[in-house]
Parts: sequence; structure tokens; C-alpha cells
Amino acid sequence: MVRRNKNNLKLVIIDRDGTLNVYREGYIKEPEEWVPVPGALEAISLLNRSGWHVVVASNQPAIGRGVMDAATLHAIHAVMHKQLAAVGGRIDAVFFCPHTPDEACHCRKPAPGLFEEIGERYGVELSEIHGVGDALRDVQAAAAAGCIPHLVCTGESEQWLDRPLDDSFPPHTIKHPDLLAFAHYLIAQEPQPDEPGLQVPPGQGALAA
Repeated sequence: MVRRNKNNLKLVIIDRDGTLNVYREGYIKEPEEWVPVPGALEAISLLNRSGWHVVVASNQPAIGRGVMDAATLHAIHAVMHKQLAAVGGRIDAVFFCPHTPDEACHCRKPAPGLFEEIGERYGVELSEIHGVGDALRDVQAAAAAGCIPHLVCTGESEQWLDRPLDDSFPPHTIKHPDLLAFAHYLIAQEPQPDEPGLQVPPGQGALAA
């Protein structure tokens, strides 16, 4: 069952690389390199149509390493927003950490800083927020912030699609084939009028962790 914040804001926090767009070794450094994961844009549109707001939380160490500047990152996200708009989808905001791992900041996942910043900005209780990503650090950050962690088996976690998660993952991690499956799962958990809840359609939604 979906839990609702006191202010009734339905909010999902998602990772970017490997979750929303195809994972690329050595960073996405140009707008034309941004390519969506199949079904991911439709997933955002589906969530939006069901009343969910979507926010991105992303590590972007290429900025800290001098590989890319903030203006280029914004240009990349302009492509992302344009492609989403074409299918009726919208991401409300992008929160990113520009630091490298050796800077030991509080915002680089698996630290929970980005999630905490989003929670403060939107005035939501993080224990009721769903955090989605394709990497161990994503679900660790979500869990550390108190969110409900979801792993999608795209990008860095394709190997977990047909395997149980090991002990490095938070024990309450919910696993899905991809972002579209997550969207179907989340919407299916919402109570409907005069119904206790919907079942996830066969072949869609959560996998055994």
C-alpha cells in the first residue's frame, strides 16, 4: 500500500544514469549522448498522469573532475526534459552532487544528503518517499535517508534481474526489471475507490529480491 505524506504530495526520487537514461562508461558529457532507457520516458509520463511528482537525484562527479561544466549539464537536462515532454512526462527538478569521491561530501550517494535536501525542499516525510536507482549506492542512499528503496535491473544492476540480491543491499529493497515496471508496481499499490487495492499486472512490477 502506498503511504501518503501529510501534505498529500506524491513524490518519487529517481536516479538518472542507468535508471532513466542508458548508462555510459566515462560519463555523459554532451547532450547528444543522453539516450533514454527503453520505457523510461513512458514510466515518468505514467507516474505523472497518476498524480506523482518525480525528482532526480544524481551523482555528477564529472563536474568535480573538470570533465564537464554546469552549463553542459544543464544542456543535457534540456534534452531530457524535451524528450519527456514529447511523451507527456515531466521531471520537477534535478538535484545533483558535483563532488568527486575523495571529497567525502554528504551529498554524494551512497550518502543521504541529496535525499535529505529534497525532503526539506518539498516538506515531505522521507519515510513515505520511494527512492529508485540502478546501483547499490542508490538504494543505500535512499535507505540511509529513510526512504523506501527500489532497485531497477537496468544500467549497473542488470546482473540482478535473475538473481537474488545479496546482503550488501538494504534488506527491504524492492526489485523491478526497469523503471516502467516500477511505475506499474507503484500505481497498482494505490487504493482505488471502493477497492482495497489493485494487484500488479502479470509480468509487471516487483521481482523477488
